[in-house]
Amino acid sequence: MRKGWLLAACVGAVCAVMGAGQTTAKGTCACGAHPPGPPKDRTVEPYAGEPADLSPYEKFSKPYYLYYTHPNIYTGSGRDIPDPKNLTEVRIGFLGPIENNPDQVSGLRMLHGAQLAVEEANARGGYGGKPFRLMLHNDYNNWQAKASYGPERPTDPGIWGSPSDEAVKMVYDDQDWAIFGSINSESTHIILRVALKAEIPIVNSASTDPTIPETYIPWYFTDLQDDRVQCFTLARRIFTELDLKRVGILRVNNRYGRMGVGKFRDASRRLGHPVVIEQKYLPGDTDFTRELKIIQGSRTDSIVLWADETETANILKQMKSLGMKQRVFGSYRTLGPDMLAAASSAAEGFEAVFPYNPTRKDPRWIAFNQRFLARYHEPPEQFASLAYDAMNALLDSICAAGLNRARIHDALADIQEYDGVTGHMVFDPNQKNVAPMYLGTVHNGAISYKLATMDKERAAQPSAGESAFSVQRTEDASVTPYARVGEDGVSYAGPQRPDVPAGPVRVVLFGPGANLVVESAAVQKQLTAGKTSGRAWELLPVASDQNWGAASTQLVHALWDENALAIIALDRNAAHLSEQLALKAFVPVVALSDDKALTSTNVPWIFRLPAGTEPAAALRMVQTAEARSGANPERLRDVLASGDDVAGAAFLSTGEPRQH
Repeated sequence: MRKGWLLAACVGAVCAVMGAGQTTAKGTCACGAHPPGPPKDRTVEPYAGEPADLSPYEKFSKPYYLYYTHPNIYTGSGRDIPDPKNLTEVRIGFLGPIENNPDQVSGLRMLHGAQLAVEEANARGGYGGKPFRLMLHNDYNNWQAKASYGPERPTDPGIWGSPSDEAVKMVYDDQDWAIFGSINSESTHIILRVALKAEIPIVNSASTDPTIPETYIPWYFTDLQDDRVQCFTLARRIFTELDLKRVGILRVNNRYGRMGVGKFRDASRRLGHPVVIEQKYLPGDTDFTRELKIIQGSRTDSIVLWADETETANILKQMKSLGMKQRVFGSYRTLGPDMLAAASSAAEGFEAVFPYNPTRKDPRWIAFNQRFLARYHEPPEQFASLAYDAMNALLDSICAAGLNRARIHDALADIQEYDGVTGHMVFDPNQKNVAPMYLGTVHNGAISYKLATMDKERAAQPSAGESAFSVQRTEDASVTPYARVGEDGVSYAGPQRPDVPAGPVRVVLFGPGANLVVESAAVQKQLTAGKTSGRAWELLPVASDQNWGAASTQLVHALWDENALAIIALDRNAAHLSEQLALKAFVPVVALSDDKALTSTNVPWIFRLPAGTEPAAALRMVQTAEARSGANPERLRDVLASGDDVAGAAFLSTGEPRQH
């Protein structure tokens, strides 16, 4: 469905701080008299202000080429298209979830911010006396709209066709000069592909998917910091400032959640503290007890949420009822007055990144709040405020460039810094805002904000009056390691494992000639000796000198159907496969191998003995450990990892033999 309406009179340029040559006298519109021309080449490193310790492989080698550090300059012929004659209005397409959509509340707020910018521009005279007009198109994501339409919702090709169809209508039917939207990153990706062919600017204020500007399609502009900046800022707060180590993730199971947490997982791994567990919920869910109990059982010290305000409030309240004390952090969509009102005291201590400081006393910000409240009878939140700024940047660019899509793109790409009502913005060569974010903290029923940073040194020791944004790397790559593996020890933090069922205690013997090893006199003698505990012991031989598909099937059967307590791997190859299965089955592996790579990967289930160790000796060690732990894989692992002597062997927590 698409709509459009004429939004009152007309506009003089709403010129804030733009690139050189774009500022016009207040209250006048240059109407393209002096277009800025193609953007100049420039280099901005590192990409998005990425600190050295959060950059992939930075401590090991330098890449021969860095993407996204130079502008992707449009080189087509669109600038030569003459301005149209006899227009009565200047149309701008709007694509957003404004009806029959789970995100329609946010979509309408985004629309209201854009509308207010257009209305105010029109009130000042418009484009040379012609009004700007928003042409409205609903972003109908029917793969997300089960809550609105029920199980019989449409499933025809419009599942992907909706945004592409609407984009084509905006370009060719409406004859829009630019497109504004959307919130949903799938839809934004799709209309961006249309823009590549139709050569029309896309201006966005709500999608944080970092892969959108990384398509290297030059027609995209956004004033919202993406998930890369959000996640790296959160990681710096959690791991560097607060020294937390065991983080779990709870996120919505859609693209917003999936793409959002990816950069946080990267950052946590690079800082030496990989995410302990990640749980997902479906859009529309209200009960998060199951996911929270799983996270609680994983012994996390903090939780990161990628959700919206309503879900965040429910999660915080349910955490309180479960007695969970972990610190909680969130993305920018988790924080706001709706969450605060719904969560009440359960929100105490909650922290989230935010694109600006809504509590500052800047006169422009206060005046905007008053105008928005008078017009729409609610204060502007992030979707409305960022849409207002992004629309003003677009209106400025149209006035500077004239009615030519390619030159409008040039004007947008020429913006390196911009002062909107939400504050100061810094744009990289990909035309996205990379200014530092704020950290909002709930305390005593209110949210306070402070400037945050991704930079390691500034996060640890901020200097008075110093900006949090820096594009300079200051760390010595030869001194600081890229990541830490095993220095802090390795532990298991998953759900508690039950005891193996009653009956004989079974252990898998995996390796070449496993059947013959089981029948050997030494192994049979040790099996008999193990009965002193009152339970019989049984070895399940799996030969590795057969088809590995057959061997894997037998191992899976032994672990899940026969409930084996542990695996003894007879050589290096068998040990590596056993280690992979142990990650899924949660059982200890005793590896008879000299390959130290087995214990270098932070896997808590692997314990290495020298390659010459007799299988009977390895079995005796497992039996001795079981006498202390009982027939429980997790407690058996704890005994082996304790560092205590077990039948003449002792291990570091990494699984390496302890030197006596």
